[in-house]
Amino acid sequence: MKKEFVVIGLGRFGGSICRTLAQEGMEVLAIDIDEDRVHEFSNIVSQAVVADTTDETTLKDLGIRNFDHVIVAIGDNIQASILTTLILKELGVKKITVKALNDYHEKVLAKIGADEIVHPERDMGRRIANNMISTNVLDYLELSDEHSIVELMASKKMDGKTLIEMDVRAKFGCNVVAIKRQNQIIVSPMAKEIIQEGDILIVIGADRDIDRFGKSILDHA
Repeated sequence: MKKEFVVIGLGRFGGSICRTLAQEGMEVLAIDIDEDRVHEFSNIVSQAVVADTTDETTLKDLGIRNFDHVIVAIGDNIQASILTTLILKELGVKKITVKALNDYHEKVLAKIGADEIVHPERDMGRRIANNMISTNVLDYLELSDEHSIVELMASKKMDGKTLIEMDVRAKFGCNVVAIKRQNQIIVSPMAKEIIQEGDILIVIGADRDIDRFGKSILDHA
């Protein structure tokens, strides 16, 4: 059964969500106060409408509470973002994800009951920075302020060693939860699994622990 989504705010973030959901065959209602933006998405999503989402009557008329998930991706107007989220909660929307513009905005959104709060610009900035400063970090996903999941490229230094020999958990306090090897993914690898140079290790843990582990496996370390 297809899920039905609403995306409010069709800037770069909201627009990219619309395109991705539409490509996956999902039903998407796209909303923006800017007529030109709505026109741009009219042939991409199921329905695109010009509307002011700080108006409760407008949201009721759109049947917003019947959708599975509403994403509030309003750009620079914090007040409109907060008011829209508040109305969505009062209307009983099942799941609300909201783009936060700063930490203060996030605190308010959390207090009024947003189910998920994202910082796309901040998170992407951290991701790019982590990729730039380390040659063996392939990807980075923040779980919280201090914990992440990171993809690390296995170096020549690790080639032929087993996970138990490397003793990642005891030495560094993080866990190798999966290994990508060519077209194969080994989930929850056994302690006797032999690492090959070029394997991609998916590591979860505290940022400081992952950083120590990542530095230790560099060939020049």
